[in-house]
Amino acid sequence: MRIAVIGCGYWGKNHVKTLGELGYLHGACDSDFSKIEFLHDYPMPESINYKALLGLPEIDAIVIATPANTHYRIAMDALRAGKHVLVEKPMALSVEEVGDIGSLAKEKSVVAMVGHTFLYSPAVRYVKQLVDSGELGNILYVYAQRLNWGIVRPDVNALWSLGVHDISIIQYWLGDLSEPASISKTGVDFIKSGIEDVVFLNIVYPDNLMINIHVSWLDHHKTRRITVVGTRKMVVYDNMAEKKISIFDNGDVAQPEIEQKEPLKEEIKHFIDCIANGSKCLTDTEHAKKVIKTLSRAK
Repeated sequence: MRIAVIGCGYWGKNHVKTLGELGYLHGACDSDFSKIEFLHDYPMPESINYKALLGLPEIDAIVIATPANTHYRIAMDALRAGKHVLVEKPMALSVEEVGDIGSLAKEKSVVAMVGHTFLYSPAVRYVKQLVDSGELGNILYVYAQRLNWGIVRPDVNALWSLGVHDISIIQYWLGDLSEPASISKTGVDFIKSGIEDVVFLNIVYPDNLMINIHVSWLDHHKTRRITVVGTRKMVVYDNMAEKKISIFDNGDVAQPEIEQKEPLKEEIKHFIDCIANGSKCLTDTEHAKKVIKTLSRAK
């Protein structure tokens, strides 16, 4: 399996490193030449022209880690070239664009997958098992915080950059949900006009299940926490803690041992498995559609 990376910025570098470790890396490019200087450590084709990479017949698949507003165009180009694609989040900026990607992938008989990396975390999988088993009881509400002092993105706001993780995780945990009765958002652009750097998102479902998501680039206390409150028990997933899962039951707290695995590496292994063995893709275009639909309704 030979995979090339388009976009070698902040997250693209991690894809290059991980693919290199797994032995699948076969090319990378970025329109900013300064971002690919580190690629000299890898014996592979280099190019600043992504279409040149797409033209290489030996490349089987493409990872797209470019700015969000380019994902759709590059993904469609890669699919037309017959390549499998792993597109970083968000897969595209509209439900219609994700649908186009899914349709073309089906036509070309290739895999189209979105990089919702946290769904490949053992801790996130553990919470999914708790929810599905009924151990928590009926889920009453979920609230999430994803905060840090970070770089304000020039292309998408904090909800599309950070909140997409929490939406994808929560929708994965809760499974097939009905259409939300209401979605409301409050956001402010403190730093860059038109780019909201602090956002509060509220989702209410017809059975009164409530979701609250708070994201920010302006908080000096880095937080990655989701709490699920059920009629029997409550679970807290804290990605910054040593013990990532805490289960609360009438005053008692259990912190199970969770196997440590690198989510990005597990994501790429799943991508390879879907290509090589035809396995069902966990984060396929149907999953991506649900996430983008929620984001798109948050006006």
